[in-house]
Amino acid sequence: MVEDQQIANTKPLSCIVKLGGAAVTCKNELEKINDENLEMVSIHLRQAMVLGKVVGMDWSKRHGQLNSSINDVDDNGDGPMDCRNFIVVHGAGSFGHFQASKSGVHKGGLDQSLVKAGFVATRISVTSLNLEIVRALAREGIPSIGISPFSCGWSTSERHIASVDVSAVIKAIDAGFIPVLHGDAVLDQSQGCTILSGDVIIRHLAEVLRPEYVVFLTDVFGVYDRPPSQPNAILLREIAVDEDGSWRVVEPNLQDMNRQVEMTVAAHDTTGGMKTKISEAAAIAKLGVDVYIVKAATDHSLKALTGEIRGGIPDDWLGTAIRFLRK
Repeated sequence: MVEDQQIANTKPLSCIVKLGGAAVTCKNELEKINDENLEMVSIHLRQAMVLGKVVGMDWSKRHGQLNSSINDVDDNGDGPMDCRNFIVVHGAGSFGHFQASKSGVHKGGLDQSLVKAGFVATRISVTSLNLEIVRALAREGIPSIGISPFSCGWSTSERHIASVDVSAVIKAIDAGFIPVLHGDAVLDQSQGCTILSGDVIIRHLAEVLRPEYVVFLTDVFGVYDRPPSQPNAILLREIAVDEDGSWRVVEPNLQDMNRQVEMTVAAHDTTGGMKTKISEAAAIAKLGVDVYIVKAATDHSLKALTGEIRGGIPDDWLGTAIRFLRK
């Protein structure tokens, strides 16, 4: 665990962003990135966090071409760079989930050859996605640094967080970088191994670092009272979290107050899907940190990322705000 003094001395954190795997990958095609969405998300993140001149930071050679304007970079530098302090945590989407599900990594059992192979395969997949997301952010001039929870010593016990070390995250922030973490396969003290979801990672980062607000970027406009693909699905614009952690819909005022909010989990999703997202978002809101769930690569998500809606939810804003109900 990080020493309290180190946490106290770290720079104030503006926002933690959860970049949903379904928003930046093609979830029905194995290991395929949604390039258009990822590029737009990267542009929005740059607009939200980078102040001043932007310099492309992916100077690698890929597919036979130089990926960035390295030849245009002034060797003498162009002055200091000003950047708001953000953390990005991304899901796996079509990376990692299939490997984990096929091998049962989330259920544990590292003594089984299939599980051990799946653990390795899952980490290869999610870290390769992490690299591509770091590349996309770097191309927009965001000083992003990939950080893997497994490599930093994050672990679980009975699939619940047992050990958290955010020292690498804090050091990166204090050095002026944007840490980019991801859902990962980790060791579990009781069952050998499991999958640590990005949503759980965000909650623990929020508990330690207390950002001003948290934004979940998804492939839908927010939380609905039923799967949004169903007819007459209603977007829940505001959810209030009570002191005991329970939550209720504030806006809109649903006619049937006894109606349950339905949530589904994709068959290959080993991290709990929307149900986990809502419970983790409610836990974050209980800390006094506003949470916004909104569709990635839209004007609505840009407003959430820049903090424009913190003072109040505009009538034309599409998304879900989850807030602690102060009594």
